[in-house]
Amino acid sequence: MDPGIAFGQVLRELRKEAGLSQEQLAFEAGIERNFVSLIERGVNQPTIRVIFKLSAALQILPSKMLKLVEEKILHAHL
Repeated sequence: MDPGIAFGQVLRELRKEAGLSQEQLAFEAGIERNFVSLIERGVNQPTIRVIFKLSAALQILPSKMLKLVEEKILHAHL
């Protein structure tokens, strides 16, 4: 699985678990709503700075977020 696609899927799952819309997450993270959509669809990939902003908005450590992405990629290969 492509890491960008995996990150987008994890981001969408975490956002929904937090009960946030794309617009709410974007506001909390200080980024554009359209960019959240593009990340979730795997079209764009976030910078390290954006990963930190998103994880702060979701109240999760960036390392935990990336661990979830890593697990998704590894499970896709099994």
